[in-house]
Amino acid sequence: MMYSDVSVSAVPRIEKPDDGPGYLYDWMAEHLATRIEMGELRPHTRLPSESRLASEYGVSLGTARHATRILQSRGLLVTVKSKGTYVATQLDRGRP
Repeated sequence: MMYSDVSVSAVPRIEKPDDGPGYLYDWMAEHLATRIEMGELRPHTRLPSESRLASEYGVSLGTARHATRILQSRGLLVTVKSKGTYVATQLDRGRP
């Protein structure tokens, strides 16, 4: 399996909507999931570090870490020990 790095362009800062309670890491995870589903973040590409994502999104490191863990639990991201976190393929997600 071959993985490559992804260069993420400046991401617009996300703001918590005013329409009710919620957590910033949920909105960040949804934004990243949308980028994956739209093909901006392609399978086998490495995500920037959590600290870089935090900086780009204007959130804390803990928020960025929580968002990536949510996407890992949903099967959208895969962490390869000593290599980084990558966008999962359909096979990684367990779908045909």
